[in-house]
Amino acid sequence: MDSSAHRVSDVMTRAVVAVGRRAPFKEIVERMEQWQVSALPVLEGDGRVVGVVSEADLLLKEEFRNSDPDRFTQLRRLSDLAKAGAVCADEVMSTPAVTVHADATLAEAARIMALRHVKRLPVVNAEGVLEGVVSRGDLLKVFLRPDNDLADEIRRDVVDPLFPAPVEPVHVMVTEGVVTLTGRVQDGARIPLAARLARGVEGVVGVDCRLTAAGAD
Repeated sequence: MDSSAHRVSDVMTRAVVAVGRRAPFKEIVERMEQWQVSALPVLEGDGRVVGVVSEADLLLKEEFRNSDPDRFTQLRRLSDLAKAGAVCADEVMSTPAVTVHADATLAEAARIMALRHVKRLPVVNAEGVLEGVVSRGDLLKVFLRPDNDLADEIRRDVVDPLFPAPVEPVHVMVTEGVVTLTGRVQDGARIPLAARLARGVEGVVGVDCRLTAAGAD
């Protein structure tokens, strides 16, 4: 695992609003409105996450309020119909909860969100106890890193190790997250690797690699 990659623990929100299994439907809606969140973890016991209630779960009550679904719909959407009749968190939550650990990379968290179609992930420890929440917005915080920080990291972790003795100095410029690499190096075979590693630095928007090899026209 890449020790330099940013982790969920770097960006997650630690002060989390949650509900218990027996929280009434209306209380869940009120907490979402009060805290401006689209989903709430459901906890039991010592804070172990047993499910998540999302706006999508709650809206099923409105969708089926005045409907009389045919038998095909009843069979196809049995779980949705059950949630539509829910009166507490235990009955409307999605379970098991889709969660992530604090030491997961941001890329891993983003991948889980994309595959499971969720906007927020409860962050849990090895026992499943809630430690925080990470959202799509949290994952985007890395793009707020100052250009100077990005340039320093690329020089230290990419340029210096790959090109310790360049023919001409390698310059790293970063503007609005876009990296430009210029200079002439001995080993041209390492140029594509340098571009790839620079692109992999958290917060980099794009890379314009203008490095050339010694002897190249």
